[in-house]
Amino acid sequence: MLEKAIIGMASLRLISGTIEILAALWILRLNQVDKALLVNSGLALVGPIVLLTTTTIGLIGLAEKINLTKMLIIFAGVALIFIGVRK
Repeated sequence: MLEKAIIGMASLRLISGTIEILAALWILRLNQVDKALLVNSGLALVGPIVLLTTTTIGLIGLAEKINLTKMLIIFAGVALIFIGVRK
């Protein structure tokens, strides 16, 4: 039996992948660079949201198994990813 956290994380990744594929098809259909850039910019929101959500679900699933220090280190790592991407 699969854990709820695993099902949630996999579902979000499948939805995210589907959005990416649909956006790529939409870009092909638009066939205009300016409109394609708008679609691509919209996708820039999807990635970080999915990353944060799947990480949160995973940490909730691990909450009973890992201590607070390790959980804080994981959150710090995710924060550093976002800081590194912004700079």
